Order: sequence, then C-alpha cells, then structure tokens
Amino acid sequence: MSAIIQSSTDLDDLFRRYHRELHRFAYGKLRDREVASDIVQDAFLRYLAHDQGNNADTAPTTPKFFLWRIASNLIIDLVRRDRRRGVIAPIESIAQDMADPAPTAEHRLAARQEFLLLKAALDELPAKTRAALLLNRLEGLTHAEIAARLGISSSMVCKHIMRALCHCATRLEAVAG
Repeated sequence: MSAIIQSSTDLDDLFRRYHRELHRFAYGKLRDREVASDIVQDAFLRYLAHDQGNNADTAPTTPKFFLWRIASNLIIDLVRRDRRRGVIAPIESIAQDMADPAPTAEHRLAARQEFLLLKAALDELPAKTRAALLLNRLEGLTHAEIAARLGISSSMVCKHIMRALCHCATRLEAVAG
C-alpha cells in the first residue's frame, strides 16, 4: 500500500495518528517542548513536501517510520548546528546578554532585513492562514484556542500553520539562496 497523500483528509489522518507520539519522541531527545513542537511541524512539512514532489512509486510505504526518520534527522541537524554555533547554557546566555545588551549595527541591520522579508512573506498569506500562524507563534495559543477564535476546526488550524510556515520558509530561502 502506498502512503502518498491524496487529499488534506489524508494529511489530517496522518497528523492525528502520529502527532502526539512524535512530539513525545522529540521532547524525549531535546527536553524542550517548544523546540520539539517545531521539529514535529517541520517533520510533517517535509513529509508533505516529499510526498507532493514524488509519485506513488517513491512514496514511503510506512509513513510512521518515515516521519520518525525525518524527525530524527532534524534533531541531529539541530544538535550539530548548535554545537557548531557553540550554543551555551541558558543561564550563561542571559549573563552575556546582560553584560552587553546592545546589538551591533550589523546585527541590527541583518535583523531588520530579515524582519522585512518575513513581513512581506506574511503579507502574501490569506488572512486566516496569517492569523493562525501569528496567534500560535506570537501569542502562544493552542490549536483549539485558535480554532475557537477563527471559527474553524483544529485540523484546519494545523493546515493553516503548516502552509504559513512552508510559505515563509520558501520565501526566506529564495532570498538567502
């Protein structure tokens, strides 16, 4: 049986079946709920991107294991990136920020440019898609809370957030690459 996603219902089903378990897996490795949530959303986005870019012959036959492999690779990449950057413990980071709170002019310029690119990407999104992402990422609302506020289902909130993240990542990568 091929696991190629034929509709948004298939993606919903996949998400409902594996989201919690995949989140527990990522949290067990990272011990950070927010980072684990990001890893899980990125894993589903990459699954969807792989699925849409391939035909039934190359689709994974076991979506669960494919999702876990994607999440594992994302975790490995994150750990490697943190090691290369020399990520330090949170308390040390806070101490460094307190010692030198003013960013350099280069950092301010880079942050401003990235902000403008992200703002442009967000402005291109449909209103509910943009709202779902901002309510989740900026206000920290759960999918159920967002669904109640926007008058849509929780699964639709998930789809909106995934679409928004994918769109923003694509736009930022196009400029960076």
